[in-house]
Amino acid sequence: MKAMVLEAANKPLTFKEVDKPTLNPGEALVKIKTAALNRRDYWITIGKYAGIKYPTILGSDGAGIVAEVGSEADKHWIGQEVIINPGYGWGDNPNYQSDDFKILGLPDDGTFAEYVKIVTTNLHPKPSHLTWEQAAAVPLAGLTAYRALFTKGKVTKGDKVLITGVGSGTGTFALQWAVAAGCQVFVTSGSGEKIDRAKHLGAAAGVNYKAQDWAEQLLHLAGGFDVIIDSALGDGFAKLPDLCNAGARIVVFGGTAGNIPPLNGRKIFWRQLQIMGTMMGTPADFEAMLALLNEHKVVPVVDEIFSLADANKAISKMENSTQFGKIVLRA
Repeated sequence: MKAMVLEAANKPLTFKEVDKPTLNPGEALVKIKTAALNRRDYWITIGKYAGIKYPTILGSDGAGIVAEVGSEADKHWIGQEVIINPGYGWGDNPNYQSDDFKILGLPDDGTFAEYVKIVTTNLHPKPSHLTWEQAAAVPLAGLTAYRALFTKGKVTKGDKVLITGVGSGTGTFALQWAVAAGCQVFVTSGSGEKIDRAKHLGAAAGVNYKAQDWAEQLLHLAGGFDVIIDSALGDGFAKLPDLCNAGARIVVFGGTAGNIPPLNGRKIFWRQLQIMGTMMGTPADFEAMLALLNEHKVVPVVDEIFSLADANKAISKMENSTQFGKIVLRA
């Protein structure tokens, strides 16, 4: 089969012939129709990710058709259109992942290939209202945003929600999930165009985080937030507690702008604020996310589609962070 293979850090992916995976009982071989990129894939290509091995086939997100299964009990999957939950081995505690937790696309070969091997418990029917490209966009970013909002952030209808850096795949899903749940959503971005696009998706308003008074602008617009979803950290994080209503939750799943700066802890305990970390999600989170998506017929935002052979161009676009929504590969 053909696959995009990463041979070493800081080198382009190579489109080459590799062996088709062999199956064990409980596993399925999915013929990939579409795959999608995540920031994780970019970090791996530049060698800044834990546990990197070479050669490796990247790609956590994928949608396709089940071609083979490893056991007779799973024969009902053959021919079915599916999307893949890329996280497996979460463990028994829903509050955090176990030491055995893995994400498809490292260490196990991922979806930037004609076929991918995955345990059948991680297969889910493709939502019927989505195209192949839209379906591939859902799994990793959609799950991360869902858990941040609902499992950790405990958002409810009518809450005021702030999403920082809305142009990313996770940020865009967080916006769509929160709007579907009946929240009033505000956003930040370094691009006026991305803020305008967020408004078309249901955001009440947005501010440019490059402005000196971005936090003051948000307070004027919203008056305070019940839940803040952040994936940047960095110096700007110090202003987030000032934007919180009493009892608010700040949920973090990334650190693209650096580490958490010094904070005024008195504001945190006096106003009963919670600052929580999250990543990916449990199998139950994934099923709940799909239920929300299907109930509200949410359509993921696809920024641009590349062929599998052009994956290097797609990764270059992700490096520059010019996308709004998800970048997709068509096999």
